[in-house]
Amino acid sequence: MTASPKRREGLRALLWLSPWIAGFSIFFVYPLISVGYFSFTRYDLFTLEWVGLDNWRYLLRDERVWISAKNTLWLVVFMVPAQVIFALAIAQLLTKVKAGAGFFRTVFYLPTLVPMVAGTVAFVFLLNPVGPVNEILSWIGVGGPDWFGSASWSKPSLTMLGLWGCGNTMVIFLAALLDVPKHLYEAAAIDGAGAWRRFRSITLPTISPVLMFSAVTGVIYALQYFTQAMIASRVASGATDSAGTTFTPGYPDQSLLTLPQWLFHVGFRDFSMGYASALALVLFATSMIFTLVLLRQFRKAEEVLS
Repeated sequence: MTASPKRREGLRALLWLSPWIAGFSIFFVYPLISVGYFSFTRYDLFTLEWVGLDNWRYLLRDERVWISAKNTLWLVVFMVPAQVIFALAIAQLLTKVKAGAGFFRTVFYLPTLVPMVAGTVAFVFLLNPVGPVNEILSWIGVGGPDWFGSASWSKPSLTMLGLWGCGNTMVIFLAALLDVPKHLYEAAAIDGAGAWRRFRSITLPTISPVLMFSAVTGVIYALQYFTQAMIASRVASGATDSAGTTFTPGYPDQSLLTLPQWLFHVGFRDFSMGYASALALVLFATSMIFTLVLLRQFRKAEEVLS
């Protein structure tokens, strides 16, 4: 019996898609199902015991979960918009630079080439209570704070580190801005539109897909924030990995404890893989919710701007 042309076309499409389907199933679907199963067990890599909803009940009572969730939410609400706005502002300025534009693009992009660990260690040194930044502030009569040693200043300090390393986002915005048709600006200027009006009515609608991409990826990155917060806590607290010493992430006063850090600590320090799986599912669900909400809000904003 000969297959119909439509069926043959479907089989051909499945054949071409099979590498992606296999990869998606092996590296996403199977791990997701496994994590869901392990979240109902007590699992320490050697023994496996079904405990039902015990991990989920404990998750609701775990004070560290709520502290880390609050700190992670702070990064999403404050650090991500600051990075997007700062990168867009720098890109907008670079479009106006006539001489030395390549030099300035390189200067703003270079920090992204610095390894995260090295950059974080350098920032902690610069923002040390007796470091260069506070020394310069003292010249003008300003008493600098204990940046990474104060619970009130630790997250703003990480935000400054994020602004310093937003060269990737800046380059993406710069490419989008340079792609905006110049005749639209010229027509708006002839009609008497000011700079803000041109930016709101021409620039924003044109670069809105790039803006949405930067916001969504920034939120996902903030929800997975781990390395910089962990290194800053370690260096600022003077903690080491020498024998007989332990380090609980979050210094100072758990202000830098993020959800991925607590997940790592629970899973790979305490070897409570079942509970860590429950935390991983919470983090995954949170990322999905934030992404869907952002996409919906951007669609509404595009309708208003257009």
